[in-house]
Amino acid sequence: MNNTIIILALVAGFLAFRLYSVLGKRTGHEQEPALPRNDGRASAIPMVPGQTMPRPTPEASVYDSRAELGIRAILNADRNFDVGRFMNGAQAAYRMILEAFWRGDRDTLHNLCDADTRDAFLAAIDSREARGEKLDNRLVTIERAHIVDATVSGKIARIMVQLDADIAAVTRDAEGRVIGGSLTDAVGTHDVWTFVRDLSTSDPNWLLEETDVA
Repeated sequence: MNNTIIILALVAGFLAFRLYSVLGKRTGHEQEPALPRNDGRASAIPMVPGQTMPRPTPEASVYDSRAELGIRAILNADRNFDVGRFMNGAQAAYRMILEAFWRGDRDTLHNLCDADTRDAFLAAIDSREARGEKLDNRLVTIERAHIVDATVSGKIARIMVQLDADIAAVTRDAEGRVIGGSLTDAVGTHDVWTFVRDLSTSDPNWLLEETDVA
């Protein structure tokens, strides 16, 4: 599905709708099981004023069985990769990207998305601003986050993460009047975001490459 179509569809529905510096540490042999660790270390995600870090994801639900081969391939290519810390970063990036999109923060989107996805977000923001509309949305909670697939093609790694969340959404006109949605009724969303990273570079950052719905 074309990224632009996806993003515009998310805007139209308000709700159909994170990775920045999520490099973790892993020790041991490459052949060790690709299980996340919950060792209490801080995640290498940049702290943002007012940001609440997501709760650690339980090990049993970090990834689906079909993603295991891909995760092992990523671990073999990058021994510093850690699944648990990646998932903490993915949830942080999910919140950062959504909130940046809602408030029209183009700089944050530039840092967290690849070119095509960023351009699709920006086009949706431009369209919204041209109509004089503003989004007053809230990510209430992320109920569950888990990896549904992972692949390595050449040196390009991709990880698909399903995020089940509750979002309250309101659209206001130029005068601040509510023209759609409600902040008192959160709606469950089921998004699948694909993050990408070039393993041949020293840059540890993962970028959002694609958005879809589960």
